[in-house]
Amino acid sequence: MEMSKKKCIGDHSIHICELASHDKHDEILKMVKEPHYMCFKCGRVAHEEKNLCNPLAFNKIPFAMAH
Repeated sequence: MEMSKKKCIGDHSIHICELASHDKHDEILKMVKEPHYMCFKCGRVAHEEKNLCNPLAFNKIPFAMAH
């Protein structure tokens, strides 16, 4: 399954991909420290799931996808 086929959920204005498009790198740096989630759409990581379009907890990533 391709990651890009998933749709965005939640408030996109606080997602890392949206912040990156506005060069808000200082805000992004705070969000990516000690990540626990990966975006299933773009592959970015974040500490909180609310900052990703399609978050998936690291411990929920299927083994085959983690390689």
